Order: sequence, then structure tokens, then C-alpha cells
Amino acid sequence: MKSKFPGEDHLYLQVAEGVEKMIGDDILRIGDKLPSVRVLSKEHGISMGTAFQAYYHLEGKGLIESRPKSGYYVRFNPRRFADLPKKMDPVVTPVEKVTNQDMIMQMIKTMTAEDIMNFALASPSVNLLPAARLSKSVVHALRNDPHQCLQYEHAQGNPELRKQIARLSFNWGGKVKPDEVIITSGCMEAVVMALRSVTHAGDTIAVECPSYFGIYQVIESLGLKLIEIPADPVTGIDLDGLERAIGKHSIAACLLVPNFSNPSGSCMPDEHKQRLVQMLTKHQVPLIEDDIYGEMYFGRQRPRTCKYFDKEGIVLYCSSLSKSLAPGYRIGWILPGRYMDKVSSIKMMHSISCATITQQALAHFLGIGRYEYHLKNLRKALHTQCLRYTQAIMQYFPEETRISRPQGGFVLWVELSKHINTYELWLEAMKHQISIAPGSIFSNSANYSHYMRIGYGKPWDDKVDKGLKTLGNLVRKMS
Repeated sequence: MKSKFPGEDHLYLQVAEGVEKMIGDDILRIGDKLPSVRVLSKEHGISMGTAFQAYYHLEGKGLIESRPKSGYYVRFNPRRFADLPKKMDPVVTPVEKVTNQDMIMQMIKTMTAEDIMNFALASPSVNLLPAARLSKSVVHALRNDPHQCLQYEHAQGNPELRKQIARLSFNWGGKVKPDEVIITSGCMEAVVMALRSVTHAGDTIAVECPSYFGIYQVIESLGLKLIEIPADPVTGIDLDGLERAIGKHSIAACLLVPNFSNPSGSCMPDEHKQRLVQMLTKHQVPLIEDDIYGEMYFGRQRPRTCKYFDKEGIVLYCSSLSKSLAPGYRIGWILPGRYMDKVSSIKMMHSISCATITQQALAHFLGIGRYEYHLKNLRKALHTQCLRYTQAIMQYFPEETRISRPQGGFVLWVELSKHINTYELWLEAMKHQISIAPGSIFSNSANYSHYMRIGYGKPWDDKVDKGLKTLGNLVRKMS
């Protein structure tokens, strides 16, 4: 029989997506028995091996389960998620003291401990990264550089790496030239240089709420004031609220994570991004766009960036390879737009140039075409892990627990009962060698004390399952 899915490289994925859609549409319901592997093979004109692969893929996502001597059954419908976390309304006035520094430092001390089940991390497990291939690129860099990578690199960044990053912009529709790129030591350095180029001490910055705690730390360290704008857990920052804040306060810049924001996982629709850029251009307010999670999408197409809609160079676009390829290599970049001269000057004063060997190694890795292949596997793994973690939280935590539904990135934003303090939960969980990120560190003024961030960067296994089950039991005891 001729296949119903001709011309596709990954036939099993096409079959699996068809079954997944029937589960999502309730054509196949939880508990229903699926066609046998033999029947699936015959129905679609595929080999038995391909049929097994399709079911194995769905089993890995936790959507179906194999029962001994009985076959495959529907286990979970991804459209029957828990309710979304509620949007909190922060105090929309400028403030100077912006971090819960003591709480943050306590949590950071446990970040790299190997004996802890660390759900506080928002990064990929090293098991998901192409270590062997990257090592070959490092060796290539050492062997082919006439000075064995001992000399300073170009201040703006390795020319070949900037060329490869310019090519990456094609993924979001950008038309970037290599000389528009400045290489940085990770995305955070790019964000810091962007802030320093468009603000002075005492200026006010607008951010979405909740936001990554590192952003609050940077803003405070630069002597800046902060205004938090409420954000929806699905669509991101409230644009009407931002426009009102711009009209009421003197805002020097906005700092946002439009794609798969940390910690909420929200992704601004492209039409919202376009409206945002038009609004900020009208008011001449620079936008610092942190797009570090943009390549970690679960759908078929990468979301656009705000930079895509920028016609006047008002967006300072920041990103890195830390979340997608090599966290320890510390390679990021900034597209400063109209602020190129200012950012270049700050870069020279701040660090002169970034490490030569890691720039050359990643330029080689990107140049041989391995990055996109790696990204496809990483996205697939993260999507599967997101579903498995979500299922476990729904199973082990109290029924009133609310969970975000990210379409990319690394984190789940979880809302618990109001009388549960997640900092106290963290203290209790650490007695069991489990770490979470308490919600209070992701805002200055909104009451997120009963929220927490759960990272799903670690591949699903029995230890993860046990960790979430233990965490759920602790929450129930505190309820």
C-alpha cells in the first residue's frame, strides 16, 4: 500500500502527529485502546518498525502507554491541562530597591550541586548537548589557528562567528550583516551593555512582571529604577498597561523577553510585537529584547522577534548560545541598531574582547551545519519533557494547582494555594535534596509568594519522577 505521507524524511513523526491530533480532539480518549502495531502499519502503508517508532515517540511524550500482552492505550490528553496561573497586578510606580537579594543568593549557592535534584535551573541538561561534536570543533580551532588561539580576538568578535550569527537571523526573518553583530560573554553581558548604552543612574526601566531575577539584579546594580508591567501567562506583557505607564512616567527603556519568557513561558503573538515596536518608536523609547529562548520553540515555526519589526534601529537585540548549545562557552551577542557606537565603546572598556578559542570553536560548529540538526533534537526532547513534567505535577500536586502551558523554553510557572509560601517550601524541599525557584524572586512588588518555577531541562527518568512526587507530597502536607 502506498504511504499516506509521501516524501517525508521522518515518516514516524507524521504518523505520531496524526495520532496525537486525534487524542487532542478527543477522537481517541484517555483509556481507549489504540490500533495494534500491525494494524497501524497496514493502515498507513508503513513498515512495522516505523509503526513502533511512532508509538515509542508518543510513549516518550507520556501521551500513550504500553500494557503487557494488551497493546497501547491513550494515557494523557495534552489539551486537558490544569488551569493557567493567574496574572498578578504589580504596583506600577518607579522603585529603587528591586531584588530579594538574600533569597536569590541562597538559591544560587545550590545551583551547581550535583547531589541535588535541581528543578530551579532554566537550562538544558548536559546530556542533551553535543559534547563530542563540540570537542572536535575545539580541537579544530586549536589546530587551525596560527597562534593556537592565544591572541586577543577582534574586539567586535570573531569575523566567522559573526557571519554565522548573521545567518542564524534568517530563522526569524532577519537580514543581518556580520558587521552589525557584537559578540559578548553570554546574553547577560549583552543586556548589561545595552542598559548602559541607553540609560543613566536614576533612570526608570519598564519590565514585564514576572521577570527573570537576574534582570532585577542588573537593574539594581546600575542604580536604575524599575516599573513592573503585568504580563499574561500566554501572550506576555500588557501593551495597554505599558502605554499608560509611558504616558505617566519618564521611561528610559523597556527590557523584555518576548519569546518564552522566564519564568511564565509566555510568547507574545507577532502582531503584539509589531504593535510594541511601533509604540516604542513613536515615543522614542529603546527596547532591549532578550531572545535567549527564541530557538527553543515546540511548534513548526520559530516565532518572530521584535527586531524583525524594527525600522529605525530602536531595538537592541540580545541572545546567546548558552541555552541551546554550550552554557559554559559563554558566547552571546547583541545587535545594537542605532546604538552600535555606544555599545562598541562600552564593550572595549568592559572586556576588550571575548575568549578566542570558544568563538573559533563555535564558528566552526555552526559553519559545518551541525547546529540545526542539534536544535531539532533538543526541541523534541524539551517538548517531551515539558509534557511529562506537567503530567507529573497534575498527578502529584493538589487539584487546585495551576500550571503554565509554554510552547517553548525550559520552565513551568506553577501557582499553588495562596497560604503556601514557596520559599518555605524550598527550605523544606532542600532537606530532601530538591531545589525549586520560589516565586518571590521574580518580582519586586507582585505577590508571587505562592508561585514557583520548575525547570524541565533534565531528561525524564525515575529520579525526576520521584523528585516531583516528593515535592507534591510536601505541598500537600503544607496545604
